[in-house]
Amino acid sequence: MARVRARGGKIVGAGGCFDLLHAGHLSLLEQARLLGDALIVCINSDASVRRLKGDDRPVIGERERAALLTALDCVDGVIVFGENTPARVLTELRPDIWVKGGDYAGRRIAEADLVESWGGEVVTVPFLDGHSTTTLIQHVAQQAGAR
Repeated sequence: MARVRARGGKIVGAGGCFDLLHAGHLSLLEQARLLGDALIVCINSDASVRRLKGDDRPVIGERERAALLTALDCVDGVIVFGENTPARVLTELRPDIWVKGGDYAGRRIAEADLVESWGGEVVTVPFLDGHSTTTLIQHVAQQAGAR
């Protein structure tokens, strides 16, 4: 990040659980990466995902989620955070742009005040309809139940 900033580049951040990585996640991350010179993805730890989504989540552990995200060409780094929100890591990272999916369009993003406090910008990118982890899990469960 220091090298990117030293040459005047922009750091982009995106965050979420990224459980069961799917095309919707990939679309968001590729769009986010186009907005700057480096993309850092902040992911919820396993304990954080359980608190937010329930005891049956995450389906994929934080180490594997981080490895999968790191393997994507559009991702330059991954940070795992244990809190319910990425506020602490955002304060350390101080991205120039914080990206959320289009499902947040028209709503005030919870991290907006924090990101804007250092001159950062919050951007929503178009949501890829029909792609959600919860829907994917429900579909797999229905298929398994039908057998």
